[in-house]
Amino acid sequence: MHAADEEVIRGVKAWLDGGSRCWLATVIGTWGSSPRPVGSLLACNPGGHIVGSLSGGCVEDDLLEKLTRGELASTGAQFFTYGVTDEESEKFGLPCGGSLRIVIEPLASDAETRAHIDHLCSALAERRHVRRTVDLKKQLKVTVDVDGYAPLEWDEANQRLSHTYGPRQHLFIIGAGMVSQYLATMALQLDYAITVCDPRQQMLDDFPVAEVNRVCDMPDDAIRRLAGDAGSAIVALTHDPRIDDMGLMEALKTDAFYIGALGSSRTSASRRERLKALDLTDRELARLHAPVGLPIGSKTPPEIAVAILAEITAVKANATRATHTRLEALSAG
Repeated sequence: MHAADEEVIRGVKAWLDGGSRCWLATVIGTWGSSPRPVGSLLACNPGGHIVGSLSGGCVEDDLLEKLTRGELASTGAQFFTYGVTDEESEKFGLPCGGSLRIVIEPLASDAETRAHIDHLCSALAERRHVRRTVDLKKQLKVTVDVDGYAPLEWDEANQRLSHTYGPRQHLFIIGAGMVSQYLATMALQLDYAITVCDPRQQMLDDFPVAEVNRVCDMPDDAIRRLAGDAGSAIVALTHDPRIDDMGLMEALKTDAFYIGALGSSRTSASRRERLKALDLTDRELARLHAPVGLPIGSKTPPEIAVAILAEITAVKANATRATHTRLEALSAG
């Protein structure tokens, strides 16, 4: 989930815990270009407060007006389409010929609904995945813990929405040096949750990037606690083998989708020999991207950061395609 969508779920929880009812809207389909992808969330309450976004245009205001007037989702979850005609698309700021299909759910502040939303919030906080199903015909909603991501599904015939909620992509950076500063700054713009780990407290104290989780600990211990899941990328950037190697020993045994380490080809070869002597297997060592980053001729810290993020993006895209292929094969039997 993107950070904005996590904020929506937290907003829903705050309203329900405070005794206020609210509505939750999910983008289930688009036609033509769309400012927000399928799966995007918006929540609003009767007081006119909105968290999240469906279109970035005028849809949000119109939806809030329809909900507060009782024209939509007054008695239960409902499917609705914006942009049925070209005139409507123009009115709501949708791209020419575009449409936006959404499911809107009224959420009451009762014990069952609060427990439902609490389950989602707990899973996100613990970097777990939950598959949420909303049945519009039966007016039922359930959450089930699952192992990983699956695409949103809308069953038109049965009016059933299935949507996987999961953690943001996580970038775990070992070392609080200059390259780490640029990397963290750029990765925040790509909506990563950032952890910077360094056993040197002064380095962390001087780290100038806000909105990151700072951890003063040896990286192997921190990785075991914080970054072992398949949504994490781990990058070692201290240039100090006493720190980097400890983190890499642990990282290469995790499910992290990307593991990289800073250094020249010669330095990287020496590192692999050291790690192999520490009983890491050839298969585990093959997961290490070192020298880290795409070979774009980067020399300066910001250029190195660009190269690292480019390689992480490429690896993540291939992993996503492979996951979709496996899911399609399983569905086909």
